[in-house]
Amino acid sequence: MSFEADALSFRYPAAQRRALDDVSLHVRAGMFYGVVGPNGSGKSTLLRVLLGLLRPESGNVRFGGKPVAHWSRRALAQRVGVVAQDEEMVFPIAVRALVTMGRYPHLGPWRALRREDHDAVARALARCEVTEFSERPISTLSGGERQRARLARALAQEPEAYALDEPTAALDIAHEMTIFELLARLVRDDGATVLVVTHNLNLAARYADRLLLLERGRVVAEGTPTEVLTQERVEQVWGWPVRIARHAGPGPDTGAPQIVPLANDFNSPFTSAGNCDV
Repeated sequence: MSFEADALSFRYPAAQRRALDDVSLHVRAGMFYGVVGPNGSGKSTLLRVLLGLLRPESGNVRFGGKPVAHWSRRALAQRVGVVAQDEEMVFPIAVRALVTMGRYPHLGPWRALRREDHDAVARALARCEVTEFSERPISTLSGGERQRARLARALAQEPEAYALDEPTAALDIAHEMTIFELLARLVRDDGATVLVVTHNLNLAARYADRLLLLERGRVVAEGTPTEVLTQERVEQVWGWPVRIARHAGPGPDTGAPQIVPLANDFNSPFTSAGNCDV
């Protein structure tokens, strides 16, 4: 299932500038697509607009070729698995119960879980390697384990597309790689569409087929990671000197651009106040 947006604009109430300003994109079915940019660039807002959670002041949004506003929330939930950036659990819940929530869009009111629902939950737990934690309260897990459990909930939906907002925020290297590898398998093995908002430029460059770079709500560049992540553009947008290396491989990501931040002497143009939003 594809995500499409044409000339999107969105402004929060009382905001001085638009959070999104004339943003267009086309995420084809079966694509791994990354949205990157500094803090405050509009990445999370764009995701919410694409999911129909925010209504744009202008522009069009389509999912699967149909205006997102024409999808019912239940029908959309059956087709898109969402992992939000922030999620506070206000009551105790075990991992299995959390993952089982992913089956709710497929059930009618008061319907008991079917064999196929239990099987989907078991597959999701195993695929995200959280089966051993399934009876533990989610609050007792580490950050990486919790994130894998939340991703398992999305997998249990058995959707055609996934939308994730900073799925590896504050995680260590092993957990970052585990999640990006899993997302890549969803694209490669299941033919799923994966749309990821992330600050991790290097993992985005290694795994995404295409990137959208935002700055202050506007599109700076869109294309392959090599096309988007040039030294001049990264330095301009993030306001910090960098070197662009190439991933040594082995693997399908061999040659992907990798951003190496350089030491700054604090006398260069990069230390100006206008370039501190990283």
